[in-house]
Amino acid sequence: MTTRADAGLATVSLRRRVTAATVSVFALILVAVIIVVNGAFSVILNRSATAVLNDHVQLAQQLAAENIPPSELVDRLDTGSVRARLVLADGQAIGTLGGPAAAAGAKVRRLRLANTSGPLAGARLTLQVDGRLLAGARDRLVRVLLVTAAVALIVVAVGVPLVVRFALSPLDAMTRLARDVTAGRRGRRLSAHPAHTELGRTAAAFDDMLDALEGAERRALASEEGMRRFVADAAHELRTPVAGIGAAAEAVLQYPEDGPPEPRHKLLMVLGREAHRAGRIIDDLLDLARIDTGLSLHPEPTDLRALVEGHVERARLLHPRLDIAAEGPSVWVDADPARIGQVVANLLNNACRFTPPGRAVRVTVSRSGERARVAVRDGGPGVAPQLRDNIFDRLVRGNTRDGQSAGAGLGLPIARGFARAHGGDVTLEPSAPGAGAVFVLTLPGAR
Repeated sequence: MTTRADAGLATVSLRRRVTAATVSVFALILVAVIIVVNGAFSVILNRSATAVLNDHVQLAQQLAAENIPPSELVDRLDTGSVRARLVLADGQAIGTLGGPAAAAGAKVRRLRLANTSGPLAGARLTLQVDGRLLAGARDRLVRVLLVTAAVALIVVAVGVPLVVRFALSPLDAMTRLARDVTAGRRGRRLSAHPAHTELGRTAAAFDDMLDALEGAERRALASEEGMRRFVADAAHELRTPVAGIGAAAEAVLQYPEDGPPEPRHKLLMVLGREAHRAGRIIDDLLDLARIDTGLSLHPEPTDLRALVEGHVERARLLHPRLDIAAEGPSVWVDADPARIGQVVANLLNNACRFTPPGRAVRVTVSRSGERARVAVRDGGPGVAPQLRDNIFDRLVRGNTRDGQSAGAGLGLPIARGFARAHGGDVTLEPSAPGAGAVFVLTLPGAR
């Protein structure tokens, strides 16, 4: 005993997956933006500080050239963002910048004034951009970016599930339709518009799959119903000869041994006839089974005219009161002569059953392009209008010239099955009422 182990498909909510992926990607983008903006802001601050220091250096050199007093020079240079420290030649220090060392990270510029006379002679000037202002501006920028990123993440985390829910609504429709089909409700379709989008193509493929499944289901049900009907009809057909065989065998067994031989001989003839009839029906059923499961053909070059002529001769022996003849040129095809001969024999047998004594049955061999054509015309009343549409169905029978049912109704389906296995067909041609029926066998590869 074997058991099937299902590994199971691990599924996660698609909305959660899309939301998590979107928020994660958005968070990474925000981090990258913060890093880039912070770096760009630092570069801009450094360039701005350098530009401010350069302006103050030029101003200091200009004021020194004018020999203004040291305290006034420092007052002019010492602004809110830049601090200055002037050390005179005698060591006196003037300015708000304390100590000789610059603050960590601050932009500093040191220079010796070019004066050679006056109070500024030999003085050294130190200029420094206030690092606290720069650090404060950078900190405020980072705080603004972090707050903005947090708000953006919250908005994305809340808004994405709503957007995804709307975007995935076609998948919910597919799920509902699949459940309806599972519950036995048929005929509904998605009918997506437009059909060229990703979901449109998926919906169209889903509809095509439903069409195929429902079509296969209908065909399976029809096939099952047809098979049940066929089996019932075949059993009914076999019941008559089997009952005849049983009755005849019982009568032979009960017949007295000292009785006259003629009645026993008649009973044995009935027994043989019914056994032959049952055997023929069984052979036909086996042929239909082979057609359904795939025939094994043995094609070889075959002269249709010679094949038809042989079966016409046989039909003349079986039906001496009918005018049976073949006409037409030799037409060669690659075919299984046994199977094609059975097709011709079935068509001829049908034609002879429906043709009254003294009337003609004609078999015409011809060629149309690359297709061979064998037409069998009988001299009977033709096919009844109500039978024309289903004359090739199994167990469909017309009435013979004496009003009796014609065979088991398997000859034409077998003939068509053999012909289609060769790539050809057997068809019923239109004919005027009372002008007889014309069945035509066509085969490819005529030469």
